[in-house]
Amino acid sequence: MTQTRANLLLLFAGLIWGLGFVAQSTAMENIGPLTFIGLRFIVATAAVLPFALRETARATKPLSASDYRAFAILGSMLFSGMVLQQTGLLTTSVTNAGFLTGLYVVLVPILGVLLFSQWPHPIVWLSAAFSLTGIFMLSGGALNSFSQGDWLMIGGAFFWALQGLFIARYALRIGRPVTMACTQFAVVAIAGLIAAMIFEQTSWQAIQAAAPEILFTGVFSSGVAFTLQAIGTRYTSAPQAAIFLSSEALFAALFGAIILSERLPMIGLAGCALIFLSMMMVEIVPRLRFTKTKPVKTIFAENPE
Repeated sequence: MTQTRANLLLLFAGLIWGLGFVAQSTAMENIGPLTFIGLRFIVATAAVLPFALRETARATKPLSASDYRAFAILGSMLFSGMVLQQTGLLTTSVTNAGFLTGLYVVLVPILGVLLFSQWPHPIVWLSAAFSLTGIFMLSGGALNSFSQGDWLMIGGAFFWALQGLFIARYALRIGRPVTMACTQFAVVAIAGLIAAMIFEQTSWQAIQAAAPEILFTGVFSSGVAFTLQAIGTRYTSAPQAAIFLSSEALFAALFGAIILSERLPMIGLAGCALIFLSMMMVEIVPRLRFTKTKPVKTIFAENPE
């Protein structure tokens, strides 16, 4: 798969997450965040399992114990990010949530340098700054006073960034992206349901009321989008993947206008344009740097992982 196609998969994942933002927010009108997470990822696991089994049947070698440990680590990062984000939505504004979650765009290259000494193409730093600024403008260009939910969102952004980095490393080494995604989902589902049984009380009527949101986010926002993330990240760098996935904020605004009849102010429209510009920069500029000296087919191998 070429890097361009991988980035398009990540862009499509951002589109799905943007569409699912409303469902993720409204589900907690009926059930708690832990119950929602557990049920959502049960659906996600069931949706992806047939494809994971097919991938396993076609594999040339079995997975090792260390591979499954890597998948479990990714699952724990995904669970931590989901819990912090979902719980944070209870006590923070949508404006703050959208901006603070977008911090992972900047945290990915920073953590990549700190943990693995991976220095991305210089354009990634500028594109990350543009993308973060665009998310801030999309949120209205202002933050309310910080609440507990805001700090939870920052913690969630940290775990999203960690997950993005480690997915890039494990997906390249193991080469089983669908199985990796399915195992992550199962870990999150089990952890979410155990935590829900301990900390929350939920009735069957409440689950039925939230069923549309659970099914949509389970099949599409989790099953499809996170699998696309696992596949796409295998063929691009983690910082570039983070920038393309940040399109979630752009698509959330778009679907808010289409579905909920919301209208963006001029500063929000400018933020959308800046996010789009950041994605084009990170896709096009690295190619322009090498086109005079190297054939196109070698560019993808030269990108840092």
